[in-house]
Amino acid sequence: MIIDSVSSIFGQIKVPGDKSISHRAVMFGALAKGTTVIENFLESADCLSTIRCFSNLGISVENDPQKGHVLVHGNGLNGLHAPANSLDVGNSGTTMRLIAGILCGQPFDSILTGDASIVRRPMNRIIQPLTQMGGNINSQLENGCAPLLIKKTNSSLHGICYHSPVASAQVKSCILLAGMYAEGKTSVIEPYISRNHTELMLRQFGAEITCENTTVTITPNPILTACKIQVPGDISSAAYFIAAAAILPNSELVIEEVGVNPTRDGILKVCEKMGVNYQLEEVNQEGGEVFCNIRVHSSKMHGCVIEGEMIPTLIDELPVIAVMACFAEGETIIRDAKELKVKESNRIDAVVNFLSEMGADISATEDGMKIVGGSSLHGITMQSQKDHRIAMSAAVAGLAAKGSTNILDADCVTISYPSFFQDLSRLCH
Repeated sequence: MIIDSVSSIFGQIKVPGDKSISHRAVMFGALAKGTTVIENFLESADCLSTIRCFSNLGISVENDPQKGHVLVHGNGLNGLHAPANSLDVGNSGTTMRLIAGILCGQPFDSILTGDASIVRRPMNRIIQPLTQMGGNINSQLENGCAPLLIKKTNSSLHGICYHSPVASAQVKSCILLAGMYAEGKTSVIEPYISRNHTELMLRQFGAEITCENTTVTITPNPILTACKIQVPGDISSAAYFIAAAAILPNSELVIEEVGVNPTRDGILKVCEKMGVNYQLEEVNQEGGEVFCNIRVHSSKMHGCVIEGEMIPTLIDELPVIAVMACFAEGETIIRDAKELKVKESNRIDAVVNFLSEMGADISATEDGMKIVGGSSLHGITMQSQKDHRIAMSAAVAGLAAKGSTNILDADCVTISYPSFFQDLSRLCH
C-alpha cells in the first residue's frame, strides 16, 4: 500500500465494531441459553476466527454481513461438543487465551493452535493459573507457547485467588471464564485495572461478578441467558483517525459512535495531556458500555509522559501515539510498556525502526520509547511485519511525511480493520 502526503483530513466516519466486544459476544452467546443477536459485529479475521472455533465446538452461528448482525444460537454453559480437529485461532491472541479458559472446564480434549505469529506469543501466563485451578493444559512443544493441549480432568476445577503479574484483560478473562466451571468463587487481582468488557458483558448475560479496586470475582455455574449486544465502534480503530486529524493542518473529523469505556479511553487522556483539540458529543450508554461521537481538530501538541496505570487503557494505541509524539513540541516518554514486546510483533522495535528511518528522533528503552518531536518525516518503504497496528500507524505517519510511504504486507489490517485504507483515502484531501 502506497501512502502519499496529504494536506488535511476532513469529514465523518464510523469505524468498525469493537474487536474485544465482538469476540466476547460470540463466546458468551455460545455459552448462553437462546439466541444472542450481535449488532455491528466486527467482520475482521480475528473475530471470524472466534466464530470458526465455536462452530467447530458445535455452536450454530449465523453470520450475514448483508443483514448487519450475527446470530449465535447458544447451547448453555455445558453445551459445547468435542471438536473433530484442532481449533485454529489464526492470529487472534484474544481467541486463544479466552477460549482456553472455557475449554479447561469441558469434558473432552482439545488442541488450540494458530498461525506463525500466534505460536510465538507467551501462553505460560494462562497455563500457570489454569493449572492452579486443576486444569490439564500444556504447551505441546514445551516452550510456553501454542499449540496448547487441553485434556479433560477427572474432577471439577476449583476456584482460586490469582495475583496476576500483568494487567491483561486476556489473562483476567481466561481465568474468570474457567471460574464459571469451578467449585467455589474465583478472583483475579491485577496490578492495574485492565479493560473490563468481560465483566460488563457477563453481567449482562446473567453472571454474578463483583469488582472492588483491582479485584474481580466470579461466582461459578451461572445461568447465562441470550441477549442483544450492540457493539460500539472500536476506539483502537478510531485512534488512527484521531491522530491523523490532530497532526494534519486544517483538519476536522467526526468519528461516530465510538466506545469510550473508561478502561479503554487512555488515548483520550493522552490527547488531553498533549493538548489535542477534541470534544465528546452525544454520549450514550448501553449494556454498561459508553459510546459517543469524537470531534477532532488540527492541534498544536506538546510532549508528555505516558506510564503506570494508564498503560493498560491504551496498550494497542501506543504505536500511533508514538506517531503523534513526532509532531508534538518537546519530549514524549512512554514507559511501563513491556507488553508491546509480545504482541503480533515486538512493537517497541517495530515503531522505533520505521519512525527513525522516516527521520524521527526516537529511541527504544527497556520498557518503552522516547520521542523528541519536531523532526520532519519523509516517506520510506517499510515492512509491516504483518502487524496490523504497525501498518496503520505507518499509514498515519505517511500522510504527514514528505513523499510516498510504501507499506509492505499491508493487507494485515484485515485482522482488525479490513476497510481501513479505503476509509482513510475517502477522508484525505
